[in-house]
Amino acid sequence: MHNTQKTWISVVLLATLWYLPATMATPKDAKPESAERLLDEATQAYRITDFPAAQAFATAAVEACSTALAQNSDAPKLYAQRSSAHAMLMNFEKAIADLNKALKLDSGLTPLYDQRGDVYFKMGKFKKAVVDYDRFLERHPRYTPRHWRRGIAYYYTQQYVEGQKQFEGYQTFDSTDVENAVWRYLCMARKFDSEKARGELLKIGDDRRVPMRQIYELFAGNLKPDNVLTAARAGAPIPKVLNRQLFYAHLYLGLFYETERKMDLARKHMFAAEEKRIGHFMWDVARVHADLFRRDSDEAQKNSR
Repeated sequence: MHNTQKTWISVVLLATLWYLPATMATPKDAKPESAERLLDEATQAYRITDFPAAQAFATAAVEACSTALAQNSDAPKLYAQRSSAHAMLMNFEKAIADLNKALKLDSGLTPLYDQRGDVYFKMGKFKKAVVDYDRFLERHPRYTPRHWRRGIAYYYTQQYVEGQKQFEGYQTFDSTDVENAVWRYLCMARKFDSEKARGELLKIGDDRRVPMRQIYELFAGNLKPDNVLTAARAGAPIPKVLNRQLFYAHLYLGLFYETERKMDLARKHMFAAEEKRIGHFMWDVARVHADLFRRDSDEAQKNSR
């Protein structure tokens, strides 16, 4: 999705969005300053796909928060900050525990429901994610149209009508996002069929991200899957750019083939997307989807015995 989802308060430091081209200090240069600064460094590293640096800064942030909490265990902001660091390290159970503590101490920190929803999503607990997204939006309804992450969570809870409506709402906020049109398509293809979804595909403006235009034309029925991969590789992009472009190509090819019930190809491309990690929430979408494929495969093997 486009990089339009803003954080709501300073303690909600989600490592899910944006790419930043800015240079940054390496972990060895980091001084023992506040957890907030360490989280900022970790988030910047994550966004530019410097995952070793992100891990180092996030680990330091956990230690800084833990030290501070040993002196003041009634500080919800510190629990929220440590949760963000745990989530970046993929310690999701610890992230949830810290958010629960923060909300118990101060139930008025309602943006933390949004943060907890993201963690639940990354754990594959999609129903719980929807519940927390709803809690957040009940208190901050002005953000409802732009909350595309809830739309994706609806898809995975098989609430396809609700997902379709969420993406239609997002269209009023940003009409140039190919991914929004595709996720609405996916919801409609599940609820009805691909033909109906294709016939009612949202009209999208100029999404300049490569290879989004080709992905759109694929779902519109005007291009073939190979065209998407060719576009992603065109022009000899630098490795990080190529990785990002191929990630999106494989993610949406996997989803496309799944709607076409070509499951071997769907799995192949989803696993390829998972391997091309980027610093964005959409990588977690690919990862949890790949996990669902692995779970289905394990269950099929058990049933065949």
